[in-house]
Amino acid sequence: MIPRLPRPPGRTLPALAAALALALPSGCTGAAPGPPDRPPLAERVAATAAPALRALYDQRIDWRHCPDEDGDDPDRAAVRCATLKVPLDYADPGGPTVDVALAMVPAADRAHRLGALVLNPGGPGNSGVDMVRWGWKGYQGPLHDRYDLVGFDPRGAGDTTPVHCLDDRTRDQWDATDDPAYDHGRILAEACRARHADLLPHLGTRDTARDLDVLRGALGERRLDFLGFSYGTHLGATYAEQFPDRTGRLVLDGAVDHGAPAARLGTEQAAAAEAGLRAFAAACATDDGAACPLGADPAAAPQRLARFLDGLRDHPLRAADGRALTAALGWDAALDVLSDGRRSWPRLREALAPAVTRGEAEGLLALADGADRRDEDGRYRTPADAFAAISCADGPPPPTDAELRPALAELAARAPLVSGHDPVGTLLDPDCRPWPFHSPEPPRPIRAAGSAPILVIGSTGDPVTPYAWAQRLAAGLEHGVLLTRDGDGHTGYDKSGCVRDAVASYLVDGRLPASGTHCPSD
Repeated sequence: MIPRLPRPPGRTLPALAAALALALPSGCTGAAPGPPDRPPLAERVAATAAPALRALYDQRIDWRHCPDEDGDDPDRAAVRCATLKVPLDYADPGGPTVDVALAMVPAADRAHRLGALVLNPGGPGNSGVDMVRWGWKGYQGPLHDRYDLVGFDPRGAGDTTPVHCLDDRTRDQWDATDDPAYDHGRILAEACRARHADLLPHLGTRDTARDLDVLRGALGERRLDFLGFSYGTHLGATYAEQFPDRTGRLVLDGAVDHGAPAARLGTEQAAAAEAGLRAFAAACATDDGAACPLGADPAAAPQRLARFLDGLRDHPLRAADGRALTAALGWDAALDVLSDGRRSWPRLREALAPAVTRGEAEGLLALADGADRRDEDGRYRTPADAFAAISCADGPPPPTDAELRPALAELAARAPLVSGHDPVGTLLDPDCRPWPFHSPEPPRPIRAAGSAPILVIGSTGDPVTPYAWAQRLAAGLEHGVLLTRDGDGHTGYDKSGCVRDAVASYLVDGRLPASGTHCPSD
């Protein structure tokens, strides 16, 4: 469930100079301006909290130029970085601490600043610091005008106690293997336990939600305003459940449902991915004709695509550098691109064509590397391991073998194409059965009784977080409001001006869309 991170932007157009001049006061080279007034400490943390925890809520964030800032790039010069201290273990707030990495772009319209808007890109394991440093221009307009845009790296991810379990060579083998006897879950769990035994019990979303509240207090905000995507919706909903009286305006886009068992959620997600794959293949055959590597028959194209990818198990393609394109990597490539919806279909078709017709592996390998966070030098970024560490810490004990059998039968009926190469891996992603730490809580809907209204956004053709998850999350929340985007692809904010307008209307003006509102895609 890891959407692609925004790529570093190119140089800013000269026309943006005026907006950037508003973002930071003239001559500012160090700390960025903070909020005009900090609420009393009693409003930032319960008066009964331990003194050590109260001190963390009252810390001041020292915003400075980011360490590797390019002074010639005004986009990057607008960003400030810092760290926030939080307890490793909230049961022992005076014990070891964690430095949470932060990034911030100040509001452009300082005279009408509303406060701080915390952003989370999902994953779990994606970097909120990268989201702000490289992607803040995607929020230009009302959000950047009126809010300081703040991103943070959740514990276990980015620069916040990053979880690195597998070395790069082992990760290469781990990602590429098609051998069903290769025990993925055990290998990863043992490697993570060997390197991060003290950290793993403290990576769950409940701990990160508490970090979020310390951040809210340190930012000087009475309530949290938050925009979260994908896994970020679970983080936001969990925050609202733990701190309902401290929720401000929360927007949750691409909703994750944690109210059902893992096997059910895996089947629903696979069925949504299957629908996306079938739509892509049929459109390729219909619209591209002879140029489509899957043939000109839209009814046969999905099966042909699945057969080609599955066939890489016995007949992998070799790239010029000797790397093998296996079935596992081929499916990683295809499903990651399909998660972005039809606007990315040409990328997949262009990579498939030389692979299907000439046996060239390079295009699909490049897409697989993007999906698996592997750079050109063969190094992996933290989301690969953080995804499993956070997901498994959140989840209750996974299903037994007896419970898996009916779930696998349902999976084969609802998603035969995307699950045929690895049914268990499709159903349990990640496979947490060998994981040393699990949440004691059973799956249950989040109600967040007493919170402010929460805007939940679901997309009817989302292949990563199925639309039904948004419906269930919104219905379970005491004050949930569902906004529907009609269209494919994961999350709605970047795919619909109507959704962006609705989000800005709520976050800036406090106006929620009417119940049952639908937005078209761009």
